[in-house]
Amino acid sequence: MGKRLQETVLIDDEPVAQLESQKTDKKKKKKDKYGKLESDERKELNIKRKIEETEFQDVSKRENKKKKKKEERENGTQRVKDIETHEVEEELEQVKGDGDTVTVTGKDAQEAKYAPLKSFAESNFPDIVLKCCENFKNPSPIQAHAWPFLLDGRDFIGIAKTGSGKTLAYGVPAIMHVLSKRKGASAKRVNPLCLVLAPTRELADQISVVLHDAGEPCGVKSVCLYGGTSKGPQISSLKSGVDIIIATPGRLKDLIEMNVCQLMEVSFVVLDEADRMLDMGFRQEVRSILSNTCSARQMIMFSATWPLDVHNLAEEYMDPNPIKVVVGSEDTAANHDVMQIVEVLEEHLRDERLVALLEKYHKSQRVLVFALYQKEAARLEGMLKTRGWKVVSIHGNKAQDQRTKALSLFKKGNCPLMVATDVAARGLDVPDVEVVINYSFPLTTEDYVHRIGRTGRAGKKGVAHTFFMHQNKALAGELVNVLREAGQVVPSALLKFGTHVKKKESKLYGAHFREISADAPKAKKIVFNSDDED
Repeated sequence: MGKRLQETVLIDDEPVAQLESQKTDKKKKKKDKYGKLESDERKELNIKRKIEETEFQDVSKRENKKKKKKEERENGTQRVKDIETHEVEEELEQVKGDGDTVTVTGKDAQEAKYAPLKSFAESNFPDIVLKCCENFKNPSPIQAHAWPFLLDGRDFIGIAKTGSGKTLAYGVPAIMHVLSKRKGASAKRVNPLCLVLAPTRELADQISVVLHDAGEPCGVKSVCLYGGTSKGPQISSLKSGVDIIIATPGRLKDLIEMNVCQLMEVSFVVLDEADRMLDMGFRQEVRSILSNTCSARQMIMFSATWPLDVHNLAEEYMDPNPIKVVVGSEDTAANHDVMQIVEVLEEHLRDERLVALLEKYHKSQRVLVFALYQKEAARLEGMLKTRGWKVVSIHGNKAQDQRTKALSLFKKGNCPLMVATDVAARGLDVPDVEVVINYSFPLTTEDYVHRIGRTGRAGKKGVAHTFFMHQNKALAGELVNVLREAGQVVPSALLKFGTHVKKKESKLYGAHFREISADAPKAKKIVFNSDDED
């Protein structure tokens, strides 16, 4: 009995041992499975880590590259190419400034001392001089690039859009020039030291306001001379002593001939809107005025374009290799903050269309209407007054006090509708002009760009509505290019005139439409041998 029980127990132990063995194997397999899973997860994690590390390295490389490029731009070390002219090495430098490409050319432009300023503090101007810049965070691109050259006495050409701060770009160095020559603000004035020439009374007056506000804290006195008003007060200002003269060419030439204005000590000369000045026929007056200034003068020219006439003037009165700074492009381009609407219509339909647009826009907005001729502007003013509109106008046939009063009423908003000729196309600084209407298309596309630039200022948006007629068809191609460059809608009616850009040439002077480089070599005289020579 005991033996059988023992056998039974032994027999029963076998399935128990097998069962335990199976359980152990199952656990082992489970453990191996989990171990394999853990191993796979590790591999995946390692792969992810490697990917992340690679991506991080790539991002770091890109960031370092961007940082390096930014430092190069800020230090003014990014160079494009070298130019050799008259055995003088010059450098073309391109940097970015507030969204605009800045191109600098000229002799020794690459020298470290001419690096663009990053802040007002770098200029080392006295605080009293920088008082006029206290509302600005940093110098504008044209100021940052111009000041190092102008303070070093270099002849300078600046091309920058309206509203870019170019008045202070030459105005602050002019004040520093006066303080340096006078050896202090309390020094006695005998004759003026600086001269700024402007093509229109409105631009001259605007420059005068800026320079007066900037110079007054420093004790630098300026006077504005222009025609259309009495000479008496201007002569009195000159006799009392001034440091800076801001003038239109015609009036200044008259005062020089009257022997009441002496320019022999003027050693800092600025031609603002030089292209416009020559377009208006002031070439002889400008030459006559410059002949009365100091021979050892510093010449500064600001111009929207660089045509042959301006190039020749610069070649005559500037150093052979002046500094030229272009902010943006020299090509004709409109402000992208302005929505341009062009309508092709018949001449006799313009009055009714103008009234319809005024009813649409003029309810709560300041509107500037451009006419081509003085008589046209006067007729428009009369027509609008007859129809019940409150309107003022400025044009060449009006006395200066009437023009000043009209502009003041428009600026203050007492009469937010004004008709003007192209005397208001440049230099009119009214920040809140919402709409410009071109009743007549101007004679050049450049004037069109300047006209519509009266709106969309200081980062604001604006609207420019333009009437284009059949007699303007020669400018259709240029207008199409301006519209396309700014991403504006080109009406199909305008395209019917064609997109060809006419290249105007003179039999005597050749293609005078081309932009001329500031460093273009002078013409060489060719001497031919005599045919009789043996």
